[in-house]
Amino acid sequence: MPSSPDRGLSRREFGKAAVALGGASALTACLDRFRNEPEEPVPSGVASLEQLPTRQHAWRDRIRLDDHGNALLPRHQILLYLNLGVDGPPGTDARNTVSAALSTLDEAYERSHEGLLHSMAYSPAYFDRFDASLPDDLDLPPPRRLSAFEQPDLDTQDALLHLASDRADVVLEADEALTGDRETANGVTVDARLTDVFSVDARRTGFVGAGMPAERQGELEGIPDSGPVPEKSPLFMGFQAGFRKNQASEDYVTLNEGPFAGGTTKHVANIRQRLDDWYGEQDFDERVMEMFSPTHAEEGLVEGVGSSLGADNGLTPAMIDNIDEAAREFGRVGHAQKNARANRDPDGNVRLLRRHFESTDDDIASLHFPTLQRGIGAFEEVRKAMNGVDLTAATPAVRQRVNNGILEYIFVEHRGNFLVPPMALRALPTPTGE
Repeated sequence: MPSSPDRGLSRREFGKAAVALGGASALTACLDRFRNEPEEPVPSGVASLEQLPTRQHAWRDRIRLDDHGNALLPRHQILLYLNLGVDGPPGTDARNTVSAALSTLDEAYERSHEGLLHSMAYSPAYFDRFDASLPDDLDLPPPRRLSAFEQPDLDTQDALLHLASDRADVVLEADEALTGDRETANGVTVDARLTDVFSVDARRTGFVGAGMPAERQGELEGIPDSGPVPEKSPLFMGFQAGFRKNQASEDYVTLNEGPFAGGTTKHVANIRQRLDDWYGEQDFDERVMEMFSPTHAEEGLVEGVGSSLGADNGLTPAMIDNIDEAAREFGRVGHAQKNARANRDPDGNVRLLRRHFESTDDDIASLHFPTLQRGIGAFEEVRKAMNGVDLTAATPAVRQRVNNGILEYIFVEHRGNFLVPPMALRALPTPTGE
């Protein structure tokens, strides 16, 4: 990675490179470049917590939507994995410092894709430092491997801060204000930093949006040299995802009772992608089969990157219920087809809210996969369905990682589980919410 972004890059490429590089030099280069290519001023935020929503994860009414109501997540994102510098429960001074640092972001930036969206989450390991326990009905186990063929590093850091904006300069400035030496954020004085209390264990970055993966695919490990990622794709695998009708609502994933009512749980996986065979050995219809279902390819339901599907991924109950039959007929099954078996409750509600985005950290094509759900068990059940172990008995053609959705092309590097508390408890909460 160069010491500063290449000024010959397009504006979007320059922003992505700066976010991935991070630090004061990247921010300076970004601000200098954008000063010469001015955008609208960054909208300011609010002066008090009472003016914010009660849910940190309430993003939908603050981001862009496409013509079908599908959420368009902020283009630039940073995940900061944080550890407390002391053993035992944090004290009042530490809590006040974290609260002040996060309040600086609230005041500096409008809570929107044009400003900054952010959320603070805490791991089971963080809560283990207290004598009191989390509520028995809060489903927040430590992270673990979720298939026989994965060996992820488990993220057990104390906290996770998620920053997201359409503006590269905004996420960079917020990062520097919280963890660096920057004295102001969008004109607001920085009086407290997260690094006064935490150390940064890992900084992971990413992006999402039509055209961005195609711009970034050159000389990237995991992507063929031919540059096959479609121009209009928001993701490296060439298809749209996150269709509105196949996503849980923010209301559905919100905890309704207990000390953390208004919060949710968050699983974050980091997944390395190897797409040489995805693009080199599979034609378009075969990729459609393995991403959606064989019937999608047979009936021509997917055009281009999948925007033809509208607000729904096109799966029908028959496609889901007859997956064994499809496996025998076509010799493969679809990723979405498998997941759908576990992703609805008895009343038909979708259980998971997915907010995934791509990454080129370390010049490797990868995916950050945050999901929100009432309890981590819901995610684990969907992942079990995605593993498709049961489908290997349907036909010899479907094996554990071959012809079994997209498992052949993805490799889990990290997993972590977190509680996203309500806004009022985001600064070093206790297990009882007191």
